[in-house]
Amino acid sequence: MKCNCQCDLLLIICLAFVSVTGCNNNLDQQRNIFLQAQKQLQQGDIAAFFALSSNLEGYPLYPYLHYQWLKNNLQDTGQITAFLSVYKDSYYAGALRSKWLNYLAKHERWHEFKQYYQPTGNIARECQFYWALYTLGNKPLALAEAKRLWMTGDIRPKACDSLFLALIMSPTFSSELLWQRFELALAKNNINLADYLRGLLSKAEQPSADVWIQVHKNPALVQDLDFWTTDTPQTGRLFAHGIDRMAKINLDLALAAWDGRKKPLAIDPQIKQQLDRKLALALAYKRDSRAYSRLSQLPVKDEKVREWTIRTALQEQNWQHVTQALARLTAQELQMPIWQYWYARAQEATGNREIAQTTYVKLANDRSFYGFLAADKINKPYHIADAPVSYTENELDSLAATPDFAVIQEFNFFNLKAEARQQWFFALNKLSKKQLILAAKLAQQWHWDQLAIITLVKAEYWDDISLRFPIRYANQVNSNAYRSNIDPAIIFALIRQESMLDSNAISPVGARGLMQIMPTTGRHIAGELGESWQSEKLLFNPDLNIHYGSTYYRKLLDRFNGHFILATAAYNAGPSRVAKWQPIDKSVPADIWIETIPYEETRKYVTKVLSYALIYQYRMQKNALKIKDLLSDVKSTKN
Repeated sequence: MKCNCQCDLLLIICLAFVSVTGCNNNLDQQRNIFLQAQKQLQQGDIAAFFALSSNLEGYPLYPYLHYQWLKNNLQDTGQITAFLSVYKDSYYAGALRSKWLNYLAKHERWHEFKQYYQPTGNIARECQFYWALYTLGNKPLALAEAKRLWMTGDIRPKACDSLFLALIMSPTFSSELLWQRFELALAKNNINLADYLRGLLSKAEQPSADVWIQVHKNPALVQDLDFWTTDTPQTGRLFAHGIDRMAKINLDLALAAWDGRKKPLAIDPQIKQQLDRKLALALAYKRDSRAYSRLSQLPVKDEKVREWTIRTALQEQNWQHVTQALARLTAQELQMPIWQYWYARAQEATGNREIAQTTYVKLANDRSFYGFLAADKINKPYHIADAPVSYTENELDSLAATPDFAVIQEFNFFNLKAEARQQWFFALNKLSKKQLILAAKLAQQWHWDQLAIITLVKAEYWDDISLRFPIRYANQVNSNAYRSNIDPAIIFALIRQESMLDSNAISPVGARGLMQIMPTTGRHIAGELGESWQSEKLLFNPDLNIHYGSTYYRKLLDRFNGHFILATAAYNAGPSRVAKWQPIDKSVPADIWIETIPYEETRKYVTKVLSYALIYQYRMQKNALKIKDLLSDVKSTKN
């Protein structure tokens, strides 16, 4: 057996030598050797792996291949430092450095850790670095940075434990630092962290911490006047914390308790201001009639307050209040399409039709939801402003031939999708805006629609309509649009907003595929259609995903009496939430209803899907859809 293995190894070496040197580094031969080397590495035949991989040093995936061995041999300092030096500009230098630093920290090799550390925003690694400084003698700097890292309501990684213990044991530590983090932890609702910090307090201070935890768990105590007999800054902060918690449960009770007790208590003015702001915005999100007054009375009006003051006035349909709220915007904010539209609407509603008309005419030149609304107001065609990227094939070929993009192409050849995507984003960080635009066109040619769109956004180029709004899966879209009686441009718009046409997309909450369907929703739709449900993996199939997504959207349209706006909002936020957002006592114009959706994500979602539908209509060379036809009044639930 031993002889046979040696003969096999010699044969592999000979094949590699002949393949690479005899064939002038032919790419197909290099790919074959790459696969052989990967196989030998997976099987644990390291000698054969090195014999093969040593002939691939000029091949784009050689750093990746060598990284695969090095990440499991972190004790080989010489090879690792050589790799970090030779391939310092590669993605895998950073990946290897991260693993090696973990190894060095585990083995307390702090000199080397300090030498090779590079800031990346990783908190665990940062804690390890300052612990390295501490052990190497630079305690003042290490402890100063430890205080900064300590001051958070979040749970820090275990790698910070040694540094924090040194901070706690140092003369610079105080109960004030404990209390600050304790309050921050409760503000983030990190009860376990707060309990741990309570245990570090002195026995004399622990009863006060117990009261904080009691109020945190039972915020109704803010109504108990006997509970607030002392008047200290800490009592004021505790009362404000209880009000903040109570507002999430019962906003009316929180407001009553806050208005009744905030003046007598010693509450820091900044805390008062912050809580007044929170309560006023909470009223606005609930479409409460008291919101406009409370927002208007805030002494400091940041951008969010200014915007929601306008929205609450719109909810009232009080155009005098709308005009007053718009006047509080900065000059720059007022020029934004959204506020130009509402400025024109307010002028129109108060009889200043000439000003409104002039504003609509100017705004109609903007390719946006509000520009399209303005165009309909003056019966003007939608302004799409299609300006495709200008490039030459030589420019694309030159970019594709660069080392980073050669790596991407090889990963793509081997269907290593995750690695190709990682390398793509790594490569983008090195490009100029002009190169980013070329990269977007390259992604389009490679049929990577999502990456093409993301890359063009990074380049801040907005006017290549075919690149930003691809028409793929047209047969599936058209057939399902016909089956569900939905305009195909709307289905395209939903796909574009949900996944940017990535059939393998997965959201943080688990939605899958082109139309981002949750597995539970997919299973339910399959049952209603009388189809078998085998696995959530089915949702990555474009045919099935579009079928289920359009079926679900049709169900939402039927539930909301064919109202496009409500169905679209429900596709994002869920039908039960949208039902709660419907007006109770009177109908509301659709543009006002959209503008006052309490969830920013859903508000933007609806406006994007509307505008994308019109853009896809342009792409499909149709013009049947008009935004005004989709904006019927949102009727009250009493109707």
